[in-house]
Amino acid sequence: MKIVIAVDSFKGCLSSSSIAEAVEEGILNVLPGCEVIKVPIADGGEGTVEALVDATRGKIITLPVHNPLMQPIRASYGMTGDGQTAIIEMSAASGLSLIPPKPGNVMHTTTFGTGEMIADAIKQGCRNFIIGVGGSATNDAGIGMMQALGVRFTDETGNEVEKGGKSLSAIRSIDTQYQLTELQDCTFHIATDVTNPFYGPQGAAHIFGSQKGGDEEQIEILDKGMKHLAGLILETTGKDIGRLPGAGAGGGMGGGCIAFLQANISSGIELIMDYLHFNEIIRGADLVITGEGKIDRQTLFGKVPVGIARTAASQHIPVIAITGQLDITADKELREAGLSAIFPIHPAPISLEKAMQSDYAYRNIRRTIEQICYAFTSFVKK
Repeated sequence: MKIVIAVDSFKGCLSSSSIAEAVEEGILNVLPGCEVIKVPIADGGEGTVEALVDATRGKIITLPVHNPLMQPIRASYGMTGDGQTAIIEMSAASGLSLIPPKPGNVMHTTTFGTGEMIADAIKQGCRNFIIGVGGSATNDAGIGMMQALGVRFTDETGNEVEKGGKSLSAIRSIDTQYQLTELQDCTFHIATDVTNPFYGPQGAAHIFGSQKGGDEEQIEILDKGMKHLAGLILETTGKDIGRLPGAGAGGGMGGGCIAFLQANISSGIELIMDYLHFNEIIRGADLVITGEGKIDRQTLFGKVPVGIARTAASQHIPVIAITGQLDITADKELREAGLSAIFPIHPAPISLEKAMQSDYAYRNIRRTIEQICYAFTSFVKK
């Protein structure tokens, strides 16, 4: 029997690789001769760097960068085992969790630190990039990132504009003369499950601006700035990013990467499965075990369990999910998406504090998997 394990991290509790170890123990306790394949997995958000580094036997690189308010911090990104691909979560340098919540922050925050990580990876020899754009504190359309890579954005007097979303409307010229020459040899893949356009009622500023500290007036200013920049990009590069799905991800980072880095935007889980050749890994499997910390309606939109289930369905492989918390109102839709069954790991009602204890969760994952294997093998024998 062959079983493939591909479970997303339980955020704040256990990593994807740690969960895979617990699942493997549970399987082998019941099926000692089973072929078990562990695949660290993520959807482009938190845990993506660790998952791909583990899966490719790569390494973590830590360096000094600037946070969203241009304060010095240290941040990390991943490099795959072959040294060719950098995996960057923009939240590591430009994330909302890096700065104290304060009204108006979104007008000043910048993606400069993310650009610094890209520049460092280029110096390390990477020419392929996977960038997860969730959890940002920014709405600068990736302008700060490009400033760190040598691009100048100037106002009507020819002076470089200040960093932050507040300056978007002031940009009159985009000068790429001094950008890193290696960029022309690089490919960029943006991982996101966000489909919002660059600007407008469903755009970056209107949908995400308030959670980053923007009030109604500031959100309108940012949205006008995004519309202005989209027009300038169209005029300068011929690329129309204004209504492009996903261009609003990461406060417009998606659109900025398309415009300036010729990036492609993909569903995070689909991008990562393609990179890992997941289709080939599961070929001939009898069962795939997946899951994430909480399974609910959001799981239907680009999250790991459904992405795994849809891929496995193409090969008629059953998929079972485990989770720390299950919203049963989504049961029908999740089954229709390809999940054969979903098992919460906790045997009784407990506090969140207890549920988040890694040792406790590890034991419950192992126990749950043992029960799944007993049931699955009984069914197969019949």
